[in-house]
Amino acid sequence: MNSNLNTLRDYLMIIFRHKTVIITTFVTVMISVIIGLELKTPFYTAHVKMLISAEKQIESPYYRYLDGYEQGGASLTQCEIVTSSPVIERAVKALKFYERPSDYEKNYCSALKARLIDLKHKIAAAQNASSENESQRYKELEENQQVGISLTKNEITNPDAVNVQSYTFRQAVEGLKNSISVEPIKGTNLFVLHAVDFNPNAASMIANVVSRSYIIFDLEQQLAELQLKYGEKQSIVVQLKDNIERMTKNLTGETLPDLEAIGPASVKIIEQALVPFEPEGTKKKLSVVLAFFMSISLGIMLAFGFEYMDQTFKSAQDLEKFLNLPVLGAIPQNILKGKGSKQICINLHAYQPLADQIYLLVKDNNLKTPSLHTIFNIPGKPGLADVLEGKVALEEATVKINDNLLILPAGETLLNPTTLFNSSRMRDVVNTAREKSEVLFIDYANLRTIKNVRILSAIVDGIALVVSEGKTRRPVIKALITPLEQSKANIIGTILNNRTFVIPEIIYKRL
Repeated sequence: MNSNLNTLRDYLMIIFRHKTVIITTFVTVMISVIIGLELKTPFYTAHVKMLISAEKQIESPYYRYLDGYEQGGASLTQCEIVTSSPVIERAVKALKFYERPSDYEKNYCSALKARLIDLKHKIAAAQNASSENESQRYKELEENQQVGISLTKNEITNPDAVNVQSYTFRQAVEGLKNSISVEPIKGTNLFVLHAVDFNPNAASMIANVVSRSYIIFDLEQQLAELQLKYGEKQSIVVQLKDNIERMTKNLTGETLPDLEAIGPASVKIIEQALVPFEPEGTKKKLSVVLAFFMSISLGIMLAFGFEYMDQTFKSAQDLEKFLNLPVLGAIPQNILKGKGSKQICINLHAYQPLADQIYLLVKDNNLKTPSLHTIFNIPGKPGLADVLEGKVALEEATVKINDNLLILPAGETLLNPTTLFNSSRMRDVVNTAREKSEVLFIDYANLRTIKNVRILSAIVDGIALVVSEGKTRRPVIKALITPLEQSKANIIGTILNNRTFVIPEIIYKRL
């Protein structure tokens, strides 16, 4: 990558050169974000703030422990009790959470997510149908009795019905547990109960019912100890039963008067849950806008990263700086079809004639696989190889393309090209061609056979290195020209081939 990016044009060239990377990154990120947003159903969070006061109806080691315990530890203990099965199961029954359909989310999600939910249920149904057996059904029956669901005589004699009911209830309990979280407030006896749901009203109801279910559970612990100590008819026992009954009737999730909601337990409701107005998380429109700018930024960063790792030449400035050689010119891409130095020789004539007559000697790399003649649709032989072998005269092998371009095709030979190039006849051919034209080009595209290049460099006035934009790597060209520099070859400069103009003309002219 060119370390001297001094102008806006330099930066824009990188951006337009790697526009495919930027566009691909943009499209990938945007599609991923949009799909992710479509698969994420908005949810609401309701909050209930509670206080551990340790006020009780009876002296008990448990409550003395709460009264003198470190605030943080007491909060953590109560947080665990809130999400315990006795508390959650009571809330499930009060909310009839087990009646909620398994595809409840479909009422609030996108069409794409709804299809995935349908597919998931079909797969789950198929798996359940294949895995059912009698022993599993009776095991579910026993577990069903343990969670306290009342069974009718018909249900006891119908294990399948019991199995479905028990499984549904257990799913409801686990689902409610997953929608509840408790967060202690550091340095206080307060903690906050959070309840989430796709429906804001349902979120509020869940938070209120679970918090009240927790208070009832605490009252039941006090009642159990009082009954053991004083019996069933003691006034405080009767009062606790009345409180429990009243709190149980309030397990509707509706907002209560503050005094009624606080409750007589050792834990108290400080703030009831209200219906949340906004869903949690970033709004969809804002997420799309952020993704838009982030995807473009990421694409541009990748473009500059690829540019930094790319070791090819991208401009005439790259050539001049890295090789410390003058740039003789740049040939735009697609002037004429061809490859490498052959294309350069053709383009030099077609794009802007340098002289009244140009003579082009073509050696097509190794004289054994010539190809240039196909571009001009002329015979491939006889050619240079035949002239060097003495089979034909130079004039017989030369093809006149037009008034100012003569071409000597490569021809074919079975001999070693180095032997032919190193012969006196090669020098004679070059001298004769010089006499016939003002400019003589000798094409030799394969610098890897450096011995041949050294031989030719001794009989020509200078060497012009042809470098293809975006293809020729800097370390490669440097390693290839080092032997030429050591042999004192006259390297007159470089030519940038396949020059591209990546910046649109309307923008380029204004920079």
